[in-house]
Amino acid sequence: MTDTSELSIRPATEDDLPAIVAMLADDPLGAARESPDDLTPYIAALKRLTDDPNQHLVVAVRAGRVVGTLQLTIVSGLSRKGATRSIIEGVRVHADERGGGLGTRFIEWAIDQSRRENCQLVQLTSDVSRTDAHRFYERLGFTASHVGFKLQL
Repeated sequence: MTDTSELSIRPATEDDLPAIVAMLADDPLGAARESPDDLTPYIAALKRLTDDPNQHLVVAVRAGRVVGTLQLTIVSGLSRKGATRSIIEGVRVHADERGGGLGTRFIEWAIDQSRRENCQLVQLTSDVSRTDAHRFYERLGFTASHVGFKLQL
């Protein structure tokens, strides 16, 4: 198991984009939808995320190397008596780091940050094909309570 004590989690910067996009593309689903050779759309997206205080795009760094990423979005709402919720998206751990506790530490960071943002609920979606990820999230206390729908535009 990898020692996560030397790990830091910090906001992502433009210099981190090549590593982030490479991780997003490093699986069968991501390989079909990401473009690591052209960072232009990712640079524009990072600017939008950085300008929005309700968006937290972070990276995990070990020994100066980006080894993970996730996005945490804070959403205000009326339901649940005006509850604020967070949404975890785009969780990726570098292939060399999987199985060493980094994913757990990352999700714990997101949950702790959600508490700091006064969220009453943390939610995430995971593609139906990612059965290993589903077991991981359930082990961390998440329940598969909803059916999700998407409409490609």
